[in-house]
Amino acid sequence: MSENPNQQERDGTPLWKFSLRAEANGSAKVSDLGREVVIKVSRRRWAVVLVFSCYSLCNAFQWIQYAAINNIFMSFYGVSGFTIDWLSMCYMLTYIPLLLPVAWLLEKFGLRTIALAGSALNCLGAWVKLGSLKPHLFPVTVLGQVVCSVAQVFILGMPSRIASVWFGADEVSTACSVAVFGNQLGIAIGFLIPPVLVPNIKDQDKLAYHISIMFYIVAGVATLLFILVIIVFKEKPKHPPSRAQSLSYALASRDASYLSSIIRLLKNHNFVLLVISYGLNAGAFYALCTLLNRTVIFHYPGEEVNAGRIGLTIVIAGMLGAMISGIWLDRTKTYKETSLVFCITTLVGMVVYTLTLNLGHLWIVYVTAGIIGFFMTGYLPLGFEFAAELTYPESEGMSSGLLNVSAQVFGIIFTISQGQIIDNYGTRPGNTFLCVFLTLGAVLTAFIKADLRRQKANKETPENKPQEEEEEEEEEESKISKGPTTVLEEHL
Repeated sequence: MSENPNQQERDGTPLWKFSLRAEANGSAKVSDLGREVVIKVSRRRWAVVLVFSCYSLCNAFQWIQYAAINNIFMSFYGVSGFTIDWLSMCYMLTYIPLLLPVAWLLEKFGLRTIALAGSALNCLGAWVKLGSLKPHLFPVTVLGQVVCSVAQVFILGMPSRIASVWFGADEVSTACSVAVFGNQLGIAIGFLIPPVLVPNIKDQDKLAYHISIMFYIVAGVATLLFILVIIVFKEKPKHPPSRAQSLSYALASRDASYLSSIIRLLKNHNFVLLVISYGLNAGAFYALCTLLNRTVIFHYPGEEVNAGRIGLTIVIAGMLGAMISGIWLDRTKTYKETSLVFCITTLVGMVVYTLTLNLGHLWIVYVTAGIIGFFMTGYLPLGFEFAAELTYPESEGMSSGLLNVSAQVFGIIFTISQGQIIDNYGTRPGNTFLCVFLTLGAVLTAFIKADLRRQKANKETPENKPQEEEEEEEEEESKISKGPTTVLEEHL
């Protein structure tokens, strides 16, 4: 059988055949053996991604709000610093066993159902915490935080999926960055607002009052966002936004085996390397954020507000890095090269931060923390998009989910280990511990082969086919009866 240049291959197997032509209004039509599918982006796409970004923000705020004022909650509830750390680490721990069930729900019921579940659980957890405003009610705040951590499972794997389903090929990386942007902004606000709303005072009743203000604000915002999700969030646009997305619908219908998708992902060596390197980078970020208050106060006692502002600096710089990396990827498609640059510069920033933390100058800590944030958190959406490229046409929800599992596993390990090292040996050995694993992440990234499958699908241009092949295809098409299928793929 002769090879057809209009067929994209996955593991050597041709998957589809169709033709494409541009329309005057900026859309395009995919012609599949006489049938046409419109390729067009929806005006609703930005509203969808912004609403998602906002309730992701709210969930991320609730993750870091305890760690941002770790010492104050220790005093209020009468528990150890390690116990308060678990209010952040429960987010990581919950994600690991729930990833596969939630990923299955995403494939079974779609984006809208998962968005509703995530925003509803986030709202519920915020209201549960309002029942924990007495020192002896620490178990209630744990319950509320666990509910919010379950909501996070319905959120973290969504950015690349939303970007692929709603955005065209030239916007997908930027859209993914916007989706991740909300989560990072939530962490930033989580560092900034709690030290302002909850001062370090001894009177337990006044302290409970200040904590209640923070909890009521979060609960009100979470409720509003849940209502917005109900109104704004739709399953998918009327027309597929890109050629690759049109094909993925058809491929998913033919190859819907959930377990076989996981097996294929784990057999993809490039993706496995990315999973490990992403986990090392993101895990280091989780540990850095969780232990930041403790680390800064270790060298600068009484500087809770500045510790929060340093955390804000990390995340704001990271959001800038995420947006720049998304725009850069949409223009250049240099996924591996950009990933490697971000990993190496993260390592350099962490080394400088480690060596200068104890110099006694807070402005140096702000600068070095900002450098770390720009590259470390800017890498997060980059990893999602690189995974989507390496694993296309597999589900973006599954590939993102496996990345996040790796991040949560390493986040728990790094947070516990670094916390113990800081308590017993000081901050420099604790940060050096992270530097070692960031070095390993950069080395693994260098070994990833940039097999950009989604880009190959989007760049396929039937108009460039030789005339002889067009005649052969027309003859073949005449032998095939027309059916209701939108896009036809051939499995050989």
